Amino acid sequence: MAVSIKSAHDIEGMRLAGRLASEVLDFIAPYVKPGVTTEEIDRLCHDYMVNVQQTIPAPLNYCPPGYTPYPKSVCTSVNHQVCHGVPGPKVLKSGDILNVDVTVIKDGYHGDTSRMFYVGPASVGAQRLCEITHACMWKGIEQVAPGRTLGDIGHAIQRHAEANGCSVVREFCGHGIGKVFHEDPQVLHYGRPGTGMRLSPGMTFTIEPMINAGRPEVRELADGWTIVTKDHSLSAQWEHTVLVTQEGFEVLTVSPGSPDWQRCQGAAVDATMAS
Repeated sequence: MAVSIKSAHDIEGMRLAGRLASEVLDFIAPYVKPGVTTEEIDRLCHDYMVNVQQTIPAPLNYCPPGYTPYPKSVCTSVNHQVCHGVPGPKVLKSGDILNVDVTVIKDGYHGDTSRMFYVGPASVGAQRLCEITHACMWKGIEQVAPGRTLGDIGHAIQRHAEANGCSVVREFCGHGIGKVFHEDPQVLHYGRPGTGMRLSPGMTFTIEPMINAGRPEVRELADGWTIVTKDHSLSAQWEHTVLVTQEGFEVLTVSPGSPDWQRCQGAAVDATMAS
């Protein structure tokens, strides 16, 4: 497994790309409300990225082996959709939960992040799942430091999810990122402590647990991209891009509108949900 160690110049580029990706989510937050379509959310994000930020939407026409080109600029996953939901004519309704996943390219560097949004008032169960998933992401992030292992990250996420009666999706994971959208290492969201690759300063990767309220099994829809829970239970996901520093970690995908902005700056505070 060849993992790239980022230079100081690379890290500055990734800080900028990460901030811009997070700012797309800041921008779209007021538009996430009942009556809007996921296609409209995609259009608004695309226009903001291209015309305001002068960034490139990395998902648009992205085509890994075995896939058809992804047709939109962001991913929108609603309720039991786990990840890679393709924006379309679906109208959001009050009570839905929505993940918006954004990856921008700026000056050759990728910034990748996602958040959960409530579409109007959410049920107690939906809120609980989103909050557990957000905590899972942070349990993983807090394991990041030189000498720790990828297994430490996965174990912390899995332990918190399962202790709260939820399950971890196993088919999808976090990934290394930089000038390449998806690179080594693969960052599993389950595992055993002390196993897997040891972390070194200069590594950059995403931590993006997908947590289901029901069973962990998933299936792919006919569009070739959208992943849903097999049992139709709700699913949630949060994502940050993280840098391994000499002392620990730095979250790269942060902006003033981030619901966990203070925590990303190092303050030990409870995160609030985006609305």
